[in-house]
Amino acid sequence: MNIRAFRAALLATSLIGATGSAHAQTDSANQDAKIAALQAQVDRLTAMVEALQAANKTQPAQIAPALAAATATPPAAAPAQLAAAPAPAPAIAHSGDKKKKAWYEKLMLRGYTQLRYNEIVSGPKSAPSGMSRLRSVQDAGINENGNFSIRRARLVVQGDLSDRVSIYLQGDLASAVSNQSGTERRENFFQMRDAYADVFLDKAKTVKLRFGQSKVPFGWENMQSSSNRIPLDRTDAINAPVPGERDLGIVAYYTPVKMQKIWDALTADGQKLFGNYGAFGAGVFNGQGTNRTERTGGLMTVAMVSIPVRLDGLGGMFEGQVAEFGGAAMRNQFRPEVRSGGVSTDAYRDDHVAVHAMIYPKPFGIQAEWTWGKGPQWDPATSTITSKRATGGYVMGTFRAAHTPVGQVIPFVRWQHYRGGWKAAINAPRLETDETEFGVEWLPLKELEVTVSYAKVNRNEADERRTGRAKGDLVRAQVQWNY
Repeated sequence: MNIRAFRAALLATSLIGATGSAHAQTDSANQDAKIAALQAQVDRLTAMVEALQAANKTQPAQIAPALAAATATPPAAAPAQLAAAPAPAPAIAHSGDKKKKAWYEKLMLRGYTQLRYNEIVSGPKSAPSGMSRLRSVQDAGINENGNFSIRRARLVVQGDLSDRVSIYLQGDLASAVSNQSGTERRENFFQMRDAYADVFLDKAKTVKLRFGQSKVPFGWENMQSSSNRIPLDRTDAINAPVPGERDLGIVAYYTPVKMQKIWDALTADGQKLFGNYGAFGAGVFNGQGTNRTERTGGLMTVAMVSIPVRLDGLGGMFEGQVAEFGGAAMRNQFRPEVRSGGVSTDAYRDDHVAVHAMIYPKPFGIQAEWTWGKGPQWDPATSTITSKRATGGYVMGTFRAAHTPVGQVIPFVRWQHYRGGWKAAINAPRLETDETEFGVEWLPLKELEVTVSYAKVNRNEADERRTGRAKGDLVRAQVQWNY
C-alpha cells in the first residue's frame, strides 16, 4: 500500500467536506466550531495512518484492530463521515515441500488363509500299536478323521521405514500346540513366523542385510511362499534339513540388477517365484529351528545361489523361456527333542547340500531339487539317535494355461523320494517316503485359488515306536483366499 497517497486522499476528502459545510453556515460562531471539528478529524486521520504504517511492518491480521481503534465513532457535530476501510486480505500461506509420510503410514497389511479337506481313500487310517498309519509330516490334517482344517491363516505387516530400512512381520493364526498335560492338540494359536528388518547397503538396493527371524536360504521350494507353491505341501527331502524353514540370525543377500530385471519380468507375467530373496545369500543362524530355544551354543552357517537365465537364444520351443539353476549348503549341530523330555544331551552333525534346476512354465515347465547330507536320525538297532545319511528330492512337471475363459489353470504332476531322519519330531525318527501326486491349481480370481490333488502314497509314520510303511491313496482339496 502507498501510505503517502492514502494520507493525501483522506486529508483532501476531509477538507472538501469541511469547506462544503462552511459555505452552508453563515453564523460566525458556528464557523469556529466547525474548524475545531475539522482539526479533530485530521488528528484522527493522522492516528489512523500511523496505525497503518505500524501494521504494515507486522502481520496483516493485526491491521483490523488498529483500524478499529483509530476510527472510533466521531462526535455528532462532525460534518463528514468516512467510509469503512476495506478488510485486509488474508495472509497467504507459503507451504514448503510436501510433508513426508510417517513410517507407520507406509506400512501395508496383507495375508492369506488356506482351508483344506483331506480324505484317506485307501490305506491304514488307523493301525495297531507299533504299525505305521497313513500320515504326513507336512499336514497334521491327514488322519483317521480328516475333514476340514485351517492349514494356514497368515497376517503380514510390512513396509519401508526409510529408503534404506524396511520391516516384515508375519504371524500364523492356525498354529497348534499340545496340551501341557498330554498330547491333545490345541488349534489356532497366533504364533510368530517372521520378524525381521532389511537394511540396504546401496541406493540401488542390490545388497541387503536381514536381521531377525526369517527363512533359512536352503532349498528353492523352502524359500517359496506357501501362498505361491502349486502343490499343497513341500517335499519331505528338501524340507527335512530346515523344517519350518525359519531360524533366528543374520543373512546377507545380493542380486545383480540384470537378474532382478528377469525376476521382475517373470512376476509381471504371473509366474510363481521363490520370493523376495537374492541371487546370492549367506547367513548365520542359531540352528535349532523356528521358535525354538538355542541349545548348542554354536551357529549354523548357510549359503545359497540361484541364477535365472533367459533361453531366447536357443530359439524354437525355448523362445521366451527362463531357466533357473542353483544350489545351497549348510553346516550345523542339532539337538532334537527326546521322548523322556527336553532335548538330547548330545548335539548331532547336521550338514547338507542341495541343487535345484527349473524351467518356468510357458506353457510347459519342469522343476527339480535333490539333497544329500547327514543329520540326526533314530537308529532302531541301538535305540539311540545318531547322525546318519539323508538323501532325496523331487521332480515336477507343469503346464500353465494363463488365459482361459475361467482364469489361470495349472495342472501338475510330482514325484518325491526321501530316506533320512525328521529332526523336528521327537527322537528324530527315520522317514521313508515315496509319493506320486497329480493335481490342478485354478485361479478364477486374483484373490482366490483352488487346488485339487490325488496322491499315491507309500511312507512310514514319523514315530520311532511304529514300524513298517503305510500304502494308500489320498484325495485333497484347498481353497486359498488372498487379502
